[in-house]
Amino acid sequence: MRYVAAYLLAVLGGKTSPSASDIKNILKSVGIDADDERLNKVIGELSGKDLEDVVNSGLAKLSSVPSGGAVSAAPASTPATGGAATAADKKEEEKKDESEESDEDMGFGLFD
Repeated sequence: MRYVAAYLLAVLGGKTSPSASDIKNILKSVGIDADDERLNKVIGELSGKDLEDVVNSGLAKLSSVPSGGAVSAAPASTPATGGAATAADKKEEEKKDESEESDEDMGFGLFD
C-alpha cells in the first residue's frame, strides 16, 4: 500500500507518470526504504492508466464487500429457560461493565 500511496501522491503533486526515483524520494522523506521489486511492480501496473478510472473500479468492487455486523439468530430469552437466561445475561452485563470501567483508568486520558 505504501508504494501505491506514494505513487498517488506523486500524481497529485503534478507528475503524470512518476518514476521510481520520484516514489523513492517520497518514501525516503518518511523514513521508508523502497524495495525495487515492489516499486517496479506498482509502476508497471499503474503506468499508462487513468488513475481516476482505477480508483472508480476499485470503489465498485468495494461496494460488494459486506461490512455489517453479525446478526444473532437466537432470541434473547426463550420461554423454557426464561429465568435462567436473564440471570446469566445480568452476570454477563456486570462483567462487561467491570471491564469497561477498568479500561477507563489506564494512567492517561484522551484529553490530558
